[in-house]
Amino acid sequence: MTWVRENIEAMAGYVPGEQPKAGEAVKLNTNENPYRASERAYDAIRSLLETGLSRYPNASGQAFREAAADVYGVEPDWIMCGNGSDDILTVLTRTFVGENDILRLPYPSYILYKSLADIQGARAEEVFFNDDWSLPDYFGQAPATTPTAPFRVKPLENVEPNSLKLAYLPNPNSPSGTLIPIDEIEALANAAPCPIVVDEAYADFAGVNCVELVKRNPRVIISRTLSKSYSLAGLRFGFMIASPDVIEQTMKVKDSYNCDSLSIAAATAAIRDQDHLKTTTAKIVATRERMAAKMRELGFVVPESHANFTWNVWPTDEISHRELYEYLKKNGYLVRYMNYSEWSDGLRISVGTDEDVDACLGLVERFLNGDR
Repeated sequence: MTWVRENIEAMAGYVPGEQPKAGEAVKLNTNENPYRASERAYDAIRSLLETGLSRYPNASGQAFREAAADVYGVEPDWIMCGNGSDDILTVLTRTFVGENDILRLPYPSYILYKSLADIQGARAEEVFFNDDWSLPDYFGQAPATTPTAPFRVKPLENVEPNSLKLAYLPNPNSPSGTLIPIDEIEALANAAPCPIVVDEAYADFAGVNCVELVKRNPRVIISRTLSKSYSLAGLRFGFMIASPDVIEQTMKVKDSYNCDSLSIAAATAAIRDQDHLKTTTAKIVATRERMAAKMRELGFVVPESHANFTWNVWPTDEISHRELYEYLKKNGYLVRYMNYSEWSDGLRISVGTDEDVDACLGLVERFLNGDR
């Protein structure tokens, strides 16, 4: 199509996980929370529906900013709301990265990061994780941990000085669920020539975060979502924590009303219910540990996960991950098959209820025992 920008026509585009119709499959593929959100969120939605939806929402989501500020120990002007954390990532990329600039990201990680660079006409520079999922120094110095594989970066041609404008660091990472220690992130941030976005979509399952780093270093920005730990994937609400100077600039880039009244009300109520968050995440962490142990017992290599999913790789070519994915799907269980061309393929399995996880594990065992 002649009217479309060349970089848009050339890009593959981000493909979300499969979303079957309700009841068609047990979904263990998109890291949704299997438990119900806080009842306070539902009460807030019902209350707002009685009031009506004829007015625009507060453009900055001020009620949520105040609630989140209380939870994280910052002032409200350190918070910006978004239509899910993907909206936050989009705003950040649009704010800092221009055409032919460089966006740095680890590999393999969240596929959307590269798509955001492609949309901007920018270039994604991918720093490979070590084989044990530790991360070499992101900014070209000595490795932050002892590597088990050579430091690898996809080479980019014709790189201009100072063209690195933004770096993404998912923590915990997807698909591995692994965690970079906070002291290593601080060392990376102190060496960074640009802002570094710590994507903490799954941080509530890890029990650690980088909020204190944001307070100490204005280059550090945190991206968060209520889709995972707060059970509000269908609501679409995320937020960032950053210095007020960063927030001031990103506010210029976001859509005028990027969060609707229902999502602001429900998200505000949900984040105030920290007891519910702790109860739900504790359930998921317990199931995750049991699921990982069973998959290792069956013979899979499973890195230590700090998220609400596990990354499962059979150590030889004897078992096809794709065939196992198809087998599970045929039997009503949808997991995520992922194939990284310069890494490996594997299965990312979300933590569901104990009942659903046990049934899925039973099917995996049947497949390994020859049921095809």
